[in-house]
Amino acid sequence: MPPRAKAPSLPRTRRTPAAVLTVALVVALTVLTLVSVGSGAYAIPLTDVLDSLLHRAGLGGAPLDRVGESVLWDVRLPRVVLGALVGASLGCAGALMQGMFGNPLAEPGVIGISSGAAVGAVASIALGLSFLGDWTVAACAFTSGLATVLVVYVLSRSGGRTEVVTLILTGIAVNAFAGALIGLFLFFADNAALTQITFWQLGSLAQATWPKVLAVLPCALIGLLLAPRYARRLDLLALGERPARHLGVDVERLRLALVLVVALLTAAAVAVAGVITFVGLLVPHLLRMAAGPGHRFLVPGSALGGAVVLVAADLTARTAVAPAELPLGVLTALIGSPFFFWLLRRTRRRQGGWA
Repeated sequence: MPPRAKAPSLPRTRRTPAAVLTVALVVALTVLTLVSVGSGAYAIPLTDVLDSLLHRAGLGGAPLDRVGESVLWDVRLPRVVLGALVGASLGCAGALMQGMFGNPLAEPGVIGISSGAAVGAVASIALGLSFLGDWTVAACAFTSGLATVLVVYVLSRSGGRTEVVTLILTGIAVNAFAGALIGLFLFFADNAALTQITFWQLGSLAQATWPKVLAVLPCALIGLLLAPRYARRLDLLALGERPARHLGVDVERLRLALVLVVALLTAAAVAVAGVITFVGLLVPHLLRMAAGPGHRFLVPGSALGGAVVLVAADLTARTAVAPAELPLGVLTALIGSPFFFWLLRRTRRRQGGWA
């Protein structure tokens, strides 16, 4: 086997923006978190938020009154933490998908993870399943999402290999089949189930609790910690499958590993938050435009960017039309669709195609 070559390093002019963007994203996430936990029908001043956080950490500060402490620690913080985890998972999964397919149009839904998870959730609601209590919908969504991506991968294999085109086309077919199953369950569901299904499909963090955070945390952490390990091989894969093989990359094994990591991240996110679109598509593309295609920044940067976007979107969703709350998935689609179209036009005009 030929000796493994070093991943192509980015020019120096590309490294500085990556460092600056990393710091900017961390600062933005910190500020948004503090603003978000203090904003809402029961407003909590920033100084009081900081005092309560310092008090819980044993670093001084002072606790809030009973209502303030309950709102901050039992309602706002779990929602913000869950939003950051879901956003980071979707952003990171999007970066891995785009690197695996070599196409910035790729996102986790391409291979049927989101629609597969939706089938499990819709089926559990429509059939009135409750074998795990409040966790039944999330468990069914997570299980069916993982099962769907494994089915897509198995159906795409031929001669011990999976080609990108076959994987995408199989994903399209499975998405269509999943949509038909969802329609079938909707047809037989009663009015109460239809309302719950509609709310879940629109995406929301309104039901966030610390147990839900703890449920998604292991999957999110495993996926987010594993993802950067594939950055070097994704850089080599960007040269093409044949050059990557000559440089020591086991392309088939890499593709299987990436599919499993993406499935883990996406299924966990969809299971607790419903279907939220465009985060995994737009965030990696924006960061690629700003700092270049190197995955050593793009993969962790997309996780940070996804967390920033979803925390900001959730803050907007629950404050823009207060006391009502906009569905989070609807908001991301409303903003993401025209913005993505603008990106498409801009990239074609300036670069003659996708970067």
